[in-house]
Amino acid sequence: MSPSSAPARTLVSALTIVVLALLAGCTAAGNEGSSGDHATTTSGAPDGFERYYSQKTDWSGCGDGFDCATVEVPLSWHDAGAGTIKLAVKRHRATGSSKGTLLVNPGGPGGSGVEYVTSAWNGFGERLRDSFDVVGFDPRGVGQSTPVKCFDDARKDESLAKDFGVDDAGLAGMAAEYAAWAKACKENTGELLGNVDTQSAARDMDVIRATLGEDKLSYLGFSYGTQLGATYAGLFPQRVGAMVLDGAIDMTLDADDTSAQQAVGFEKALRNYVADCQGGSGCPLSGDVDAGMREVRHILDRAFTDPYPTQSNRRVTQSLAFYGIAVTLYDQKSWSALTQALDEVIHQGTANTLLYLADFYNDRNDDGTFGNNSAEAFRAVSCLDARGTTDVAQMRADAAAIEAEAPTIGRFFAFSGLMCSDWPYPVVAQDFDVHAQGAPPIVVIGTTHDPATPYAWAQALAKTLDSGVLVTYAGEGHTAYGRSNACIVDAVDAYFVDGTVPKDGLQC
Repeated sequence: MSPSSAPARTLVSALTIVVLALLAGCTAAGNEGSSGDHATTTSGAPDGFERYYSQKTDWSGCGDGFDCATVEVPLSWHDAGAGTIKLAVKRHRATGSSKGTLLVNPGGPGGSGVEYVTSAWNGFGERLRDSFDVVGFDPRGVGQSTPVKCFDDARKDESLAKDFGVDDAGLAGMAAEYAAWAKACKENTGELLGNVDTQSAARDMDVIRATLGEDKLSYLGFSYGTQLGATYAGLFPQRVGAMVLDGAIDMTLDADDTSAQQAVGFEKALRNYVADCQGGSGCPLSGDVDAGMREVRHILDRAFTDPYPTQSNRRVTQSLAFYGIAVTLYDQKSWSALTQALDEVIHQGTANTLLYLADFYNDRNDDGTFGNNSAEAFRAVSCLDARGTTDVAQMRADAAAIEAEAPTIGRFFAFSGLMCSDWPYPVVAQDFDVHAQGAPPIVVIGTTHDPATPYAWAQALAKTLDSGVLVTYAGEGHTAYGRSNACIVDAVDAYFVDGTVPKDGLQC
C-alpha cells in the first residue's frame, strides 16, 4: 500500500529487510515418532513414484540472472495414481565455479521460496553465492505452485480485519469464522487441501534434489523452513548434505505450547522495543517500560472498541493494529517504523502508518487484492501438522496463563485451537524419526531475542537432532543469516563452502 502521506512511504526501505515469510504463528511437528520412510528403489525413488524422480527440469531465463522452471510431484505421497501437482522453482547460478545446488526456504508455512530467493540473493554471503547455485521453491499449496485457494480477496480482506471478544458470543463468532475458512478452502482447493502437510512437502524436496542431479540435499531453511528441513532429515537422513536451520522450531512441542511460548517471545521483543524507544529521543511512550507497555495495550484495547480512522475509508481494528505492531518486531531495523506508527496514533488519533504496516504484513495491495496466499497456506499446513485443544474450559485456562506471561499481546495467541476445529481433513500421522539418526552435522541457529521462534527452541532442536550443532546470535529479531553480523555469515559460508562444521555452542 502507498498511503498519500509522505512519511509513510519512507517506511519501504526499513521494512524490506523483514523476512518475507512473516509468522502469525508456528506449527509444531508433534511428539517423537518412529521412522517410516517409504520403501525405495535403488535410485532413491519410492516404489510407484519413479517417474517423478527421473523427470527432466526445463529451465528458462526469467530476468535478473534467474532461471525458472516447474517440477511435477504427486498429489498424494500415499497414492501414486491420485494425480500430479506442480512446484515452482527459481534458481540463480553460482557467480563462480559451482560446487552444487543449495535449496532454500524462507518459512511460513506459506512463505514463497521463489519470492525469497529473488530478494535475498544479494544478502547471502559472497562465498556462498560464488560457490552454489541457489534454488528457491514454493512448497505445495503455496504461491506459484499448485495453490491452496479459499476466500476471494474481498472476503479475505474482511476476515483479516475482524475482531472477536473472548466471551461466549465472541468465541462462537471466532469459531464460525474459522469454519467459514475451512469450508471455502475445501470447496476451492479440493483434495490438495488434505495433502499440503509438512511431511509431503519434505518428500517433494527429495524429488527436487533428484531432478537437480544431487545425491545429497544441501539446504538452508529459516523459521518454519527449519521444521521442513528437520522433517526431511528425519525422513531421509542418509540423503542430507550440509543443512542449516536458522530460527529453529522445537519439533517436540505441541500446538498449544507453541502458541504460549511464542506469545512470550513477542511480549519480550515488544518490551525490548519499548525500552529502546524510551531510551532515545522522540519516543511517544511516556514513563517507564511497564507504563509504555500499558500504553500499547491501551492502543490495542481502543482499536477493539473504536477502530482508528485512516485517510482511506478503512479503519484499523484491533486485529490490524496487532499485525502492524508485530511486523516491526521481526527486525530491530524496523523499530523506527513502529515508533512512527505509535506517534501518529497517540498524537493525531489516526492510524495510517499502522494500516500500512498491517497491509505489509498481510501482503495486501492498495486495491484490496493480495500478493500471495500465505494466509490460506498457513491455515492449511498448520491444521494438517498439529492442532490445539478445542475444549473451551481448557482454552480459557490456557488463555489466562498466556496473559499472565504476556499481558500486552498474549490474547492474540490464545484460543488458537479454534482455527482447525472444523478443518475437513485430519492431522497427518508423524512418519519419521525426529532425531534424524545417521544424518551428518546439522547446524541450528538461534537468536537470543527472537520473537517468532524463541531461542529456547533452537536449543531444543539442536539437542533433539542426533547431529545438531548450536550456533547463537546474541541480538534482536527473527533469524540471523543475512541480517545479523559477519560471525554468522562466516560460520554458515565456511560450513557450506569448505565443509567446516562450526564449534557447537559458537556465540556470535
